[in-house]
Amino acid sequence: MAVEIAQIVGLALVTTVLLLILRQEKPVMAVLLSIVFSVVIFIFMIGKITAILDIMKELVNRAGINYFFLATVLKILGVAYLGEFASAICSDAGEQAVARKVEFASKIIIAVLALPIIVAIIESLMELLPK
Repeated sequence: MAVEIAQIVGLALVTTVLLLILRQEKPVMAVLLSIVFSVVIFIFMIGKITAILDIMKELVNRAGINYFFLATVLKILGVAYLGEFASAICSDAGEQAVARKVEFASKIIIAVLALPIIVAIIESLMELLPK
């Protein structure tokens, strides 16, 4: 774990220095480097994400919880992380308006994904209330 974070920090520092230099000379190349760095970090983390998902699936199976709820929560987390990831890339490129649209779309998608859980909670509460 410590080695991995050291690698990420090292790569981030080198990338940051290169970005500072490139932004002065070739801004388009700086944006491309920023995107490449982001993709490399994402790929580097795929194994960790898979491990988290596997553990969560195992816990759901052991607890006998409906997998639908876990799947929905994981989708919501995925949309949140990917939306933030894309928004940050857009902001790094100087496109704050595009970044805000990505954030807006992510929030709407999260709301739509959360609806079945909200409905299930409300239905459960309604069953508990006296008629």
